[in-house]
Amino acid sequence: MSTRRFLFVLGSARDEGNTELLARRAAEQLPADVEQKWISLVEHPLPDFEDLRHDSDYVRPTEGNAALLLDATLAATDLVIASPLYWYTLSAQTKRYLDHWSGWLRTPGVDFKTTLAGRTLWGVSALAHEETVVADPLVGALRNSAAYLGMRFGGVLFGNGSKPGDVLGDTEALARAKTFFAQEAPLARYPYAS
Repeated sequence: MSTRRFLFVLGSARDEGNTELLARRAAEQLPADVEQKWISLVEHPLPDFEDLRHDSDYVRPTEGNAALLLDATLAATDLVIASPLYWYTLSAQTKRYLDHWSGWLRTPGVDFKTTLAGRTLWGVSALAHEETVVADPLVGALRNSAAYLGMRFGGVLFGNGSKPGDVLGDTEALARAKTFFAQEAPLARYPYAS
């Protein structure tokens, strides 16, 4: 795959919230030939995930939001999870999307894990706390998901903001956004792996 294709999965409950604004600032720095696809999980909601692994087989979705998100995820070389920090972790919409990965992993003919191996997972998040260490559960969920799938992990771009637009006043976050996607993303590793 020579052309990079970025999928931005927006997990905020608010349109054009701080997380999306920061993600768009980072995306502005991508070269013009890099494809970008943006999908809002509020505008394309997924049903609650149903765990069928002990009851029946999964069937590949062929229509609706699940099919849209599955196809877009499989097509992306770079997957950006843009979720604000909600109660110290991912938003409910984002978590539901990741829960659907469990079904996609077990869907015949999808080869989800094999397809995503070697691709890159990135995170973007706005939080109202000054210390990003409070977002460790969010970072861990993304890093460990990437490690399980054999993906690269580019880390999480954090910005500070509570009210809409606050993140645009976070000059340090905006400076980090300028080079965030230019960095080399290492292969994701579980925290206990050496």
